[in-house]
Amino acid sequence: MGSAIQANKLSKEYVRDESRVSALKNVDLEIAYGDFLALMGPSGSGKSTLLHLIAAMDRPSSGELLVLEQDLASLNSRELARWRNTHIGFIFQSFNLIPVLTALENVALPLKLTILSAKEQVEHAAFALELVGLRDRLHHFPRQLSGGEEQRVAIARAIVTDPYFILADEPTGNLDAASANAVLGLLSALNKEHGKTILMVTHDPHAAQYASIVRCLAKGTLLPQGQVLPEWTAAAAPASFQSTPQISSEAQL
Repeated sequence: MGSAIQANKLSKEYVRDESRVSALKNVDLEIAYGDFLALMGPSGSGKSTLLHLIAAMDRPSSGELLVLEQDLASLNSRELARWRNTHIGFIFQSFNLIPVLTALENVALPLKLTILSAKEQVEHAAFALELVGLRDRLHHFPRQLSGGEEQRVAIARAIVTDPYFILADEPTGNLDAASANAVLGLLSALNKEHGKTILMVTHDPHAAQYASIVRCLAKGTLLPQGQVLPEWTAAAAPASFQSTPQISSEAQL
């Protein structure tokens, strides 16, 4: 079996006010199936840009990118959308729930593009919400949920199609410490107990402790494995970048 992610000399440039801005520079990255990788870096380092390229939400300026052994450059827009819906679960920092839909309806949205019947879509969405501990919140609207519960709905939406790969963009950025730990515990359980490959973007050394591998981006350049920026080594013990803490009982799937 090949790699879940294989990026070779991946670069991304944007044109702003007639000048070119380099967001990523010749990034080489390999992620194996079953890895939980935390991608760290300050604001503007290129973390989200790389995540969006891997999620097929944007295209690179140059380089090669294979995701789940698929050359994304060979797919047109319609094929990319279907491929993304089938294989990728995306978790946003801002939840991105639709306010007028219940938790159940929000989670069922990705299933609209599948061959499942309406009844099966509801059953799958309810099961995903049960997995994240929200069986009693199926018919609640986002405004009736706490921030942590909203993010758990977003995680349920990301896993409802049973994707191979989960991409999380600062998933704890808008949460309090207790809710953040619960969400990170869920991600850890999805990786350890369900074998999901996870790539999480974060600037928080504590969140990175839940990953099995930590890589750092600085000004669009991916640092060598094992190398972190000085401010992070001061914020977290070196072991934080080598081990994963135990999942609390409250966060078990």
